[in-house]
Amino acid sequence: MLAPFEVLFDAGGPAYPLPPDLAALYGGLGFDEPVVYGNFVSSLDGVVTLGDKPSAGSILSGRYPADRFLMGLLRACADAVLVGAGTLRATPNHLWTPAHVFPDLAASFAALRRELRRGPEPRLVVLTASGSLDASHPALVAGATVVTTSNGARRIGRTLPACDVVEVGEGKALDVSAVVDVLAGRGWRCLLTEGGPHVIGELIQARRLDEVFLTLSPVLAGRDGERRLGMVEGVQLLPSDGVWSRLQSVRRHGDFLFLRHRLNVNRL
Repeated sequence: MLAPFEVLFDAGGPAYPLPPDLAALYGGLGFDEPVVYGNFVSSLDGVVTLGDKPSAGSILSGRYPADRFLMGLLRACADAVLVGAGTLRATPNHLWTPAHVFPDLAASFAALRRELRRGPEPRLVVLTASGSLDASHPALVAGATVVTTSNGARRIGRTLPACDVVEVGEGKALDVSAVVDVLAGRGWRCLLTEGGPHVIGELIQARRLDEVFLTLSPVLAGRDGERRLGMVEGVQLLPSDGVWSRLQSVRRHGDFLFLRHRLNVNRL
């Protein structure tokens, strides 16, 4: 049985009608919609990826139950979960559903989605400019929305029969701000992104990431020859364009800290 999170600080805000067991574990949670929010787990020394090793988040958290519960809860709140093709490749057997990461509370996650008038599962949205995807990935076999360029769409062709393919632009890169607008046009006003770091960087640079949930794991990952990324990659913000945030909540569970920040605020 998972023990409740200890609430060290909570600035308050919108509160979704969480089922009693979810509220008892986490406390209040909600969003001002429309919203794009991210979720990451990081080592104490700022590592969020482990080279080409699959399921880096699970390794960094040690599959800690409280982290997996929060991952499931944040997915349960979302209309859609947005990931880059690199994240899809790095997690070859994953499904981006609440029950996949915390099956013990699958019924409560489903009840929350019904209360919020969401679909049975959050829609997986995969970003790929090139259209290079493994059609056998179980998440694509189950059905997803793939957002790509016109060239990427031609490469995909009919290889993803369970997926709908959305074209955004004709260049070699995707405009993430345009992607968010396209998804909003489908009625998906509550978007969760689980990265990876380059997608997060693009969303931050475009000022389209509103909040971030960061699990701070009590582990040191280290760096040597292997490339290990931090939470934000591909953009340089400071010293000229730093993005400031406001602390919204701090929760503790065991030796883990669970932080929530609101982005794009004026520096105090």
